[in-house]
Amino acid sequence: MNKYRLLAINTVVFTLGSFGSKIISLLLNNLYTRHISPNDMFKKSMLETLALFLIPVFTFAITESVIRFGLDKHYKKKDVFSTAAILNFVGLLPMLLIVPFIPMLPFFKSVSGYMMLLMIYISASSIRALCSQFVRAKKMVKLFAFDGIYTTLMLLIFNLLFISYCDMGVTGFMLSTILSDLCSSLFLFIAANLKRYFSVKAWSRKLAYSMLKFSIPMVPTIVMWTFTGFSDQIFIGNMKSDSVFIGEDAAGIYAAASKVPSLISMLSTIFMKAWNMSAISENEANDRNIFYEKVYSAYESFLFIGAAGLILMIKPVTSLLIDYSVYPEYSQAFIYSPLLIAASVYVCLDLFLASIYTATKHTKNAFLTIAFVSVSNIILNLLLIPIIGMHGAAVATFISYLLCFWARIIDARRFVPFRFHASKNITNTLLILCMCALTIYHPRYYIVSQLLITVIVAALNFKPLKQMMKRLLR
Repeated sequence: MNKYRLLAINTVVFTLGSFGSKIISLLLNNLYTRHISPNDMFKKSMLETLALFLIPVFTFAITESVIRFGLDKHYKKKDVFSTAAILNFVGLLPMLLIVPFIPMLPFFKSVSGYMMLLMIYISASSIRALCSQFVRAKKMVKLFAFDGIYTTLMLLIFNLLFISYCDMGVTGFMLSTILSDLCSSLFLFIAANLKRYFSVKAWSRKLAYSMLKFSIPMVPTIVMWTFTGFSDQIFIGNMKSDSVFIGEDAAGIYAAASKVPSLISMLSTIFMKAWNMSAISENEANDRNIFYEKVYSAYESFLFIGAAGLILMIKPVTSLLIDYSVYPEYSQAFIYSPLLIAASVYVCLDLFLASIYTATKHTKNAFLTIAFVSVSNIILNLLLIPIIGMHGAAVATFISYLLCFWARIIDARRFVPFRFHASKNITNTLLILCMCALTIYHPRYYIVSQLLITVIVAALNFKPLKQMMKRLLR
């Protein structure tokens, strides 16, 4: 099958299967802001990030190896799944001894009562990730997509039960996520008949070594990536100032504001699931570089057009995703979203470039680039937050991911030298930043200016999208 057609088909399948579930997940933020105070929203966000932080540490990020080795024709799928499952189980055992002591760290005292739930959360999420990634490796994309809908529906039902009806707040959120992940794992285990792919006898020491050699360098990368994305909230929640609004309530509002840019990353995540499969499969193709160039150009154009449209509609979109009726503090969240939307564009581009490291097995380079970014993010947060508060955190986030992008676009193209138009990228970025400034300072008739900029961005980026559509239709 033509590589563009396969990428398009997989993207459509993932879109049909994931779009509804992603929208429900975003709308759940309305439920959370109605029933959870800004202070508790900060705790919820901290627990989510702790889980994202610890899962790759305790599981050796083995799910990254599952998709990479599972798609590789040189390895038996039963050996890949069995070896990964055993490594996953062994990695989770130290968690029982380490996680209970996390509240002893100064930043995490506020979540001390949730450690048992956190350990169950991590276990359930890692099991689900293992099963779902292996289903992707088997190229059962329709089942993978359907599971996304099923899991989100379960999450919605459990959230309505525990948060809306029982008013259990953060505890209700944790229980909802745990139960939805367990339901998903059970469903995939039965529907994909994963039982026949697991056997202790299929354990391969040689394969385990290869998988760990691939995935372990990704652990610090994932950890630092997670920390960079969440460090803003940690600094906002724990720093003190008499001149700007910071603290745990501010961190909760910032956490709510960060959900709006998820509309950009949501669409990107759907595409990246299909793209990663294509990047791995086409790694040895003769026209690989041209393939990357065409896909990247269309992808970048789509992201900038999407970001401009979202910033233009920021107020109505925010009112849809955030409920102000119970906690009016959330009403100013939209001011902090535009810069985070701009940052999301670069998060998506950074992840595209990370696929080069994954496909060519240069995961160490991904670590080196994100290490530089993490240090930059910490320094910028310490400098900017005490001066301009939450805006300082948003600026730090944007600059960090921008630096990551330029480091990767230079480095990653040593392995896949596809053509990149730097001037176009810079022009798009400056236009988006102008829209951010207009939203923050909202001068008179600023909507007219934003509408004009949106039209310019659309015109500037229309050609690559048109070319990709022609290629797909042909």
